[in-house]
Amino acid sequence: MSLESVRAFFAAYAPDINVIVTEASSATVILAAEAHGVLPAQIAKTICLRVADRTMLAVTSGTARLDNRKFKDQFGGKPRMLDATEVVEATSHPVGGVCPFGLPAPLLVYCDVSLRDFDEVVPAAGATNAAVRIAPQRMVEITGAEWVDVC
Repeated sequence: MSLESVRAFFAAYAPDINVIVTEASSATVILAAEAHGVLPAQIAKTICLRVADRTMLAVTSGTARLDNRKFKDQFGGKPRMLDATEVVEATSHPVGGVCPFGLPAPLLVYCDVSLRDFDEVVPAAGATNAAVRIAPQRMVEITGAEWVDVC
C-alpha cells in the first residue's frame, strides 16, 4: 500500500515524475546508488526522527551525517531515531523505502542543504526497491519541506 500511496501522491502533485521500481533492492544508500547509477551522495535518504513530542522527516544527502549540535540548535532538542515499527506507523513506509511522499498524515519535513549540491537526487518511493529522480528544490516545493542545515 505504501508504494501505491506514493504513486497517488505523484499523480496528484507531480504527474511528470515517474516512480521507478527496480528488481534490485535499493534499501541502503550503496544499493540505491548502484541500482540507479548515481553517486551515493545523490541518494536522498529520509530519516524519521522525534524531538520531544514532534515527529519529523529529515531528508539528507546519502553520505551526509546528522550533526547533533546543529540539529539541537535548530530544533531545541536531541533527535531520536524511530524504530522500524514507529517508522511504519508514522509514514506507512518500510525502513529502506521511507520518503516524504504519500504520507498517511502530514509530518514536518526538512531537507538538509547537502541536497543542494545536486541538480537531481534519488529518494526512495515507499518500497525498498522504488525511487524517483527529482530536483531537490522541486522535492521541497511538493512536500512543503523547509531547508535546514543539520548535517
